[in-house]
Formats: sequence, C-alpha cells, structure tokens
Amino acid sequence: MPKLQQDSDSISHGANLLISILVRYPEIGKINYDAATGTIRMTFMLSGNPDAAELSTIRELLLASIAAYHTLEDISGANTAVRTSTCDTVAMLTIDRDVETLSKGEITLVIALLRESLEDRLVTDENDAILEEDLLVQEEVIGTMLESMKKDHGANGLIGIREDGRVLVFNK
Repeated sequence: MPKLQQDSDSISHGANLLISILVRYPEIGKINYDAATGTIRMTFMLSGNPDAAELSTIRELLLASIAAYHTLEDISGANTAVRTSTCDTVAMLTIDRDVETLSKGEITLVIALLRESLEDRLVTDENDAILEEDLLVQEEVIGTMLESMKKDHGANGLIGIREDGRVLVFNK
C-alpha cells in the first residue's frame, strides 16, 4: 500500500473537493470518492420515512432533470445512479456520479431540486456562521478541484461526513 503524505496533491485536491462540497451544501450528509471507479457518491438524509411512491417520484425527477441538464450542457457518456433506502424513521437518497462529467452546476441543480421537492424532509446541517462570501469561495474551490480531479484521479478513496456541525474527511 502506498504511503500517503499530508501534502500529496491527489489527497489535497480530493480532500479539498469533499470539504468544499460539504461546507457549501449542508444538505449532503456524506460524500465518498472512489478512486478506482472515479465516482463520487453523495448521500442525503430524509426525515420521516417517505413512502415508496414518494421516493420513486423523487428518484425519477432527479434522473430526468440530470439527463436534461446533460442534454443542455452537451454532456455525453455520464454515469448516473440514484438509489433510495429506508431505515426506521429516516430514508437515504444516494446519487452516484462519475467525476469526469460532473460539474458544480449539476450539483447545484440537484440541491435545488431536493430543496424544492422535499422541503422540510431534507435533513440540513445549517451553519449560520458561514457568510455568503465564504459560500461563493467554496463554489470556486469546487469548480477548481473538480477540474483537478478530472486530470488526476488520485490513487486513494476518500470519505467525507458531517458530525456535530463539523466536516471530517478520511482516507478509505
């Protein structure tokens, strides 16, 4: 197993990307980067156990909207998967996307759709201390880091989670 250094570019690009996405979009509960497949997995938590029909409707809305976005942006060959699962009083919505065709615009679209369609069911870790200027900086970092990840996928997987208002990133 290769030894990782703190200042390794592939780690810092990947870690910075996951941190920026989690900071900018408090709706995302967990995010994984799988270097072997070049895939990012975003997991959203939904409170109150939605029924199967509602989850299916949300899933279809996301898939259709992402496909429309890809058509408008002339993106082809994108790998997209949307899964839902339930457990007691929460549900999880997971979106898998290949890094090669993912853009910050698509992430923003997904978040807007989920905010609008799920309203109070979408679990959000709101942080009032973050200024609008900081959010704009995070958006720029996301764009830059996505481009870096497309050029250098890195050799290691990463996982980013929220815990008590903090964002934590670990090597897989």
